Amino acid sequence: MGRRSKNYQEKLITPERAAELMEEGWKRADLHVHTTCSYDVLPAKDLCPESLYEKALGMGMDFVTFTDHDTVDAHDILGWDREKLVSGVEMTIYDPEFAGHTLHVNVFELYQEDFLELTEIAEIEHDLKSFIKYLKRHKLPFIYNHPFWSELHQEPEPSAILKLAKLFPVLEYNMHELKQKNELTIALAERFGKGIAATTDTHSGGLGKVYTLAKGDSFGEYFKNIERGKSYIVPEDLTREILIEEMNTWIDLIFEKSQKNRDIKSYLTGIKSLDAVVKISRSALLNCSPLLNRATMSLLYMISNTGLPASLYIYSKESFAKEIEKKIEIENRK
Repeated sequence: MGRRSKNYQEKLITPERAAELMEEGWKRADLHVHTTCSYDVLPAKDLCPESLYEKALGMGMDFVTFTDHDTVDAHDILGWDREKLVSGVEMTIYDPEFAGHTLHVNVFELYQEDFLELTEIAEIEHDLKSFIKYLKRHKLPFIYNHPFWSELHQEPEPSAILKLAKLFPVLEYNMHELKQKNELTIALAERFGKGIAATTDTHSGGLGKVYTLAKGDSFGEYFKNIERGKSYIVPEDLTREILIEEMNTWIDLIFEKSQKNRDIKSYLTGIKSLDAVVKISRSALLNCSPLLNRATMSLLYMISNTGLPASLYIYSKESFAKEIEKKIEIENRK
């Protein structure tokens, strides 16, 4: 199932080819971006909605959207009618009956009242089918985010992922997932005739490193073409080198750019080494001693640049990805 067909292989293009298409009027967007309004984004000025909005415009993004975790605060801050801004949110929904695990869904072009209704369905009803019925009834674009992701202590059943993929118009090719998982996502999209969107899912300001191209004068037209497979993606998968760069970015944000007075005890990246860095940086001793703070930062940079934390993280994820792929292949033979 992990092999791409020629049809899907042709949808993955280089930045150079993307530039040619944009000259012909194709539009681009990064459809999964987090700001400081998300609980797991460090409180740095560079990551606030206004800064990221200006950065996106400066990069020439045709549509700009922020998909913070279970909040539309970024759009309240910016205003809902800013140029090129498309409202968005990443909704968390745990459906124990149908899905059996927690999943994340990006929703676009919603209003405040839509967000409140969807929050009630997600948090009180825990009913994914009702959630999706609402999205379809109100014609809201939506994406199945990182289909093979799971929360800590949850492991989705392959059979559940297969039936869930059928419900979504577009599946996500996530820059922060390993190639094996993204290959499986492409195989799912091919099998069920779904669209593919490449996103950064950035929590550190790296928006636009990957993106999705489609035609459309409006966001609705653009997204509809993604649904129909009339689109291209400029992808990138998680590698050791990318993860080292990401870790160094976080160290810089943690020690240099984040606001020390904000309580982020619940902050978790899912990467143990980074979560440990956050805890270390928040210690009273480091905050009282600039010299020790600087020495600690230098030491963490040195450890990060050895590549060992990145290699260990990727090794653990590769083992899980291989296990998932085997289970999916078994499921397909049933």
